[in-house]
Amino acid sequence: MNWHPPTEAEILQTVDGTWPAARYFDSGPFTLRMGHDGGQRVSAASLNGSATMAQIGAAERTMLAMDQPRLFLINSANGALDQVLENRGYTVKDPVSMFAAPAGLLAAQDQKGLVAIRSEAPLAIMREIWSAGGIGPGRLAVMARAKGPKTMLLGRIGDTPAGAAYVAMHGQNAMLHALEIMPAHRRKGLGLAMTAAAAAWAIEQGAKTFSLVAVTANTAACGLYRHLGMRGVGHYHYRKKD
Repeated sequence: MNWHPPTEAEILQTVDGTWPAARYFDSGPFTLRMGHDGGQRVSAASLNGSATMAQIGAAERTMLAMDQPRLFLINSANGALDQVLENRGYTVKDPVSMFAAPAGLLAAQDQKGLVAIRSEAPLAIMREIWSAGGIGPGRLAVMARAKGPKTMLLGRIGDTPAGAAYVAMHGQNAMLHALEIMPAHRRKGLGLAMTAAAAAWAIEQGAKTFSLVAVTANTAACGLYRHLGMRGVGHYHYRKKD
């Protein structure tokens, strides 16, 4: 298969397409996002190109006016901004690793509906599983906002509900979000099985690439994705000032 891994920029576009902010604003070279409690990804400012000190200050004031923290997403193209923000007292938050693989590679490991059930809307038990993992109404609203093809997965160990996940499409790229396994059912292979089930769904939607992002410090999750054959394709982190 002639597969080319996505760039950092393409992964970030897929994040915006599958995990969208409530609103987007332009502030000079920055894209600002209104998150409505949907998490850091939908609340951070990102830089397109380069910025002057005045433009950085304007973005900061707009975020404060939106009643959001001063939060910037920094990728490998934003080294100069990263240094400026450090000098201004911003701290690094939650370095993130990006992973991608050919969708077919992961779909080949799907257990054909024996582990994961698809649902167009979150079932009550999914809400319970997500809520226990800190994925509350704000993040469920993000899932509802996504415009492209999407589905939610309920994972089972035998007949027992044990996990939930959400996967959505952006062009020919699929992205997995909000994979949550109940503590009593971790380390039983369910995360692997649900990721493969998500990829199988993505193949049906015409996906070429299957991707996700994970907090780098979550070594168990990152190890799982590498075990599945996914490739690290980039990094980003946040800079925050309270």
